[in-house]
Amino acid sequence: MKTRVTEMLGIQYPIVQGGLAYLAYADLAAAVSNAGGLGQITAMTLKMPEKLRKEIHKVRSLTSKPFGVNFAVGGQTEGSYKELLEVAVEESVPVISITGANPTPIFERLKGTGIKTLVLVANVRQAQKAEALGADAVMAVGQEAGGHIGRDDLGTMVLIPRVVESVSIPVLASGGIGSGKGLLAAFSLGAEGIEMGTRFIATKECVDAGEAYKKAIVEGTERDTVVIKRSLGTPGRVLKSDYTLNIISREDEGQTYEDLKDVISGKANCRYIYENKQEEGFGWAGQVIGLINDIPTVQELFNEMIEEFETGLKRLNWIAENSCERSS
Repeated sequence: MKTRVTEMLGIQYPIVQGGLAYLAYADLAAAVSNAGGLGQITAMTLKMPEKLRKEIHKVRSLTSKPFGVNFAVGGQTEGSYKELLEVAVEESVPVISITGANPTPIFERLKGTGIKTLVLVANVRQAQKAEALGADAVMAVGQEAGGHIGRDDLGTMVLIPRVVESVSIPVLASGGIGSGKGLLAAFSLGAEGIEMGTRFIATKECVDAGEAYKKAIVEGTERDTVVIKRSLGTPGRVLKSDYTLNIISREDEGQTYEDLKDVISGKANCRYIYENKQEEGFGWAGQVIGLINDIPTVQELFNEMIEEFETGLKRLNWIAENSCERSS
């Protein structure tokens, strides 16, 4: 499966694992890279530079293939990433992906390092800015995605072709994708690869995700997510629960960030995903949970996705061939 993304990143399949705050560590990243995609470590939730260095070393002990380090900068974390970034540069990581706020300072630091850069964007303007800054590729995320999404409520089906026609660098599709059919659809829209987050949570190698979290993803339908923090200007999609519905209710009442900061904090996220405390926290998840029915190994997931992709491609080729026959 050859695209500009696979050539640029040195991977077999154009499938990138999302940053996944508090979950994207060495075991998962190495499993994704070994399966032929690009695994990633999340930097910001490691917090301490030496913890990131240790995690990078662990990934390299588990795989000889390329991997990335994700920097989710913005909000309360903006400006606190510099020491972590220095570690990533010192360790010559192959890829750095950037999500959140203005990535300009990161690009300035990475000049001349040879590290490949991916930027998560939610609209055309952001994609064009990333290209102007020197991004090697952009990951365009539709509003179906889990975690933080754009403010414009743009769906993947519309966003991807708009971004593709607006930039010259490769585009990866993100949001609502968790299968080989999604990969095929992304190619049809003009993308040259995909980024997946939620689907990788429901894998055996995502060892930090609690059983309740994984169970909710597997048993949930496409209707079992909601968007919180919309009133704060940083909307994010989470699993629907009494806890998250209460957050939305408090937002509707006009409560401010100061009023809500404890219930939307990283600690609240960790209470749910690590400790299975469903009444005391929340878990990020996209609408793709409606398509997730099992918890395979990452390799099993890749095998299934590629088989589904090839079956779908044969079907499209058959339709194209028969259409030509009828038209002639």
